[in-house]
Amino acid sequence: MFASKEQMKEIGRLKKRADFLRVQKERRKWVAKGVILQLADNNTAQSRFGLTVTRRLDKSAVQRNRMKRRLKAVAYDILPAHAKEGVDYILIGRPETKTRLYSDLQKDLKWCLGKMGYLKETKPKDEKQ
Repeated sequence: MFASKEQMKEIGRLKKRADFLRVQKERRKWVAKGVILQLADNNTAQSRFGLTVTRRLDKSAVQRNRMKRRLKAVAYDILPAHAKEGVDYILIGRPETKTRLYSDLQKDLKWCLGKMGYLKETKPKDEKQ
């Protein structure tokens, strides 16, 4: 994980079932090889994220927890720097989440954000403000 503690504090966590259901009700999602991304606007200035890894993916709790740790690390690395604020994001694990390279998981999340129009506009480093 490459995120600093300051970046990790910028983004909150979704923990209540009602929040997960609200995001799911919006029906805005994009599927990549390593992750499924669902999102919904939350009408606040802070972004939040939640994780879901079902028992259907792997019967072993150890493997499911490993997938959750990988998704959490990807979320902390990508969302504060590349995702728009004021949105709730849910990352859902897929069978490939367990074995996919970490860099590929990062690319998957960025790709999903870009396809859904929630990727922050970044200025090239050469431009002066």
